[in-house]
Amino acid sequence: MATVLDIAALRTLTSIADCGGFHRAAEAIGMSQSAVSQHVRRLERSVGGPLVERDGRAMRFTPLGETLLSEARKILASHDEALVRLGLGEREAGTIVVGSTEHAADRILPAITGALRARYPEHGVRFRLDRSRRLNEALDRGSIDVAVFMGDPGERESEPAGFLPLSWFAAPDWRMPAAGAPIPVVVIDSPCTIRRRALGTLAEHGLAASVVVEAAYLAGVVNAIRGGLGVGLLADVGSPPEGLERRPDLPEVTPERLHLRTRSGAPQQLAETTTRAVRGLLAGTGIRPV
Repeated sequence: MATVLDIAALRTLTSIADCGGFHRAAEAIGMSQSAVSQHVRRLERSVGGPLVERDGRAMRFTPLGETLLSEARKILASHDEALVRLGLGEREAGTIVVGSTEHAADRILPAITGALRARYPEHGVRFRLDRSRRLNEALDRGSIDVAVFMGDPGERESEPAGFLPLSWFAAPDWRMPAAGAPIPVVVIDSPCTIRRRALGTLAEHGLAASVVVEAAYLAGVVNAIRGGLGVGLLADVGSPPEGLERRPDLPEVTPERLHLRTRSGAPQQLAETTTRAVRGLLAGTGIRPV
């Protein structure tokens, strides 16, 4: 019999990546940590190998896990949009679908989840992480309810949700190249606002850069930086990612503006509740929220 990938387990896998670990994922999606682990083991049996591994006290995706994570996002996006087109979307059954870019999602999404569950206790909350362009397209189609994203919203109406601090990160043993040599940079593939800010900032300061790794998703960027392949520009909210440290010897980068949109017809309280949650989270950074 052909291998079948369980949709619920794939959704749990993406939540682990989005929330930064098993414990946070369990809290965000309202499952026990043991149930989250069972979903991962189910997928591991299906694909025939481990998806996650321990890295000291932290967890990281294996190469097989990163590949499945990439495919899972595509499968879930197609699955959920098909349900909407068929009039069977989970939102109609009482689920609020929250979209976000990956950067700082492990901090932003739990904050939004808590606020929405307090405001709408009868609703479930589900996440979709994607590029800003695709999030806006999904909002236009009505397949997600609210999204926080970076970049130019174009002619679409959006609310200012705050400013996301950005810092350079590297592995503890990474060393700057010799004077005049290009700085190795790890980025998400184009188009990406943070990639553009990273390369643009170095160029503005007269520093040559060489893209040494392009990853489809943030998990790949973090793992490449952790492996010492180069430096990367990341959202800086809370503690540094496990195994990375800030690099204040590289040029300072101004924070990136966050935008918030809701689908047409969404209640005003949804935008207000989500905006307050994001601004409350970012208030601790000392950056003005609007």
